[in-house]
Amino acid sequence: MSHLDDLLKSANRLFLKKQFVDAISIYKKIIDLDPNNLTAINNIGYALSKSKNYQNAVSYYDYGLQKYPNEKTLLINKISASRKMTMLNYALDNCNTILSKSPNDLIVLYHKLRILYALKKYEQSLEICNKILVLYPNNGDILFDKACNLISLDKNEECLKSLNDAIKISNKFKLKTKKNKLFKKLEKNDTFMNLMA
Repeated sequence: MSHLDDLLKSANRLFLKKQFVDAISIYKKIIDLDPNNLTAINNIGYALSKSKNYQNAVSYYDYGLQKYPNEKTLLINKISASRKMTMLNYALDNCNTILSKSPNDLIVLYHKLRILYALKKYEQSLEICNKILVLYPNNGDILFDKACNLISLDKNEECLKSLNDAIKISNKFKLKTKKNKLFKKLEKNDTFMNLMA
């Protein structure tokens, strides 16, 4: 096993223990020794993102994309970091770039629906929820996102059906609903109150 492999194993071990500062330090050493090491480039970006240092994370993803322009993992991680920095239109453009080649990429579709929702483009976000649900009908997170879009569009009856479907999958969605201010407007609705009981 090479010195680089040993360093990568150490950095990954630290990363998994959430010791991001130490992991980043080793990933930087790896990149100094091997500037094209895709794993180290991606993982340093990811560790920076986990440390909420999104700006630097994006700069490492960009560095990686200069070397590997079509590397989907780098692009997806860049979308995620951009989204967290609320660079929503930029993140949306990156989603569309990937989806033009891979229209059913679940991770990218998920990012796109969340971005559209944040941009208050509820109809478009809802379309993506429905597209994902055709492929994965029992995805509770998407059913919950669909309910959020529907309540935002004042489609209360459809919202309640989607919420009910999500809660059937997991009770965590009942807790999420109770914490979400969006659903306050349903507090006088009998069906909603029964769902929350």
